[in-house]
Amino acid sequence: MSKKPSPRTPAASTTGPEPTAGSAAAEPKALPGRLTAAAALTALEGLALAGLGVYMLFVGIAGHPDSPQQAETGGVTLLALAALPLIAARGLRLGRRWSRGPALITQLMALPVAWTLWTTGGAMTVAAAALALAAVAVAALLVNPTATEALGIGPADQAR
Repeated sequence: MSKKPSPRTPAASTTGPEPTAGSAAAEPKALPGRLTAAAALTALEGLALAGLGVYMLFVGIAGHPDSPQQAETGGVTLLALAALPLIAARGLRLGRRWSRGPALITQLMALPVAWTLWTTGGAMTVAAAALALAAVAVAALLVNPTATEALGIGPADQAR
């Protein structure tokens, strides 16, 4: 009867062959700059949402808002919404195929928000322009053939 190796002691025969220098496992594929830029902008959007959420929570708890319950609920909602672009940005940075959908959804949700900020006027016009430009830029970067092929979504991958 042969003794099975315990999970704490690795067995040399169970690990399999080591990757060679020419194999795909040894060299991670480099992501195109467009995909890296899309990941960075998407992460920036997520961080902005998280920052606004923390601010609203702080005002709701420590400040004197008109409605503390609304401020706290809004803060928690913004923190929950910040998770989508942050997770998508991480997936884009790692070259994960699934991450393109959530990143595009984030941009589509940002456009009506930008329009609402634009129609508000005043100082919100600058925020609206920045948000709209970022949303359009990320969407354009994500539908670019270089980025889609890097994520394994392009026509070359469908022919396989």
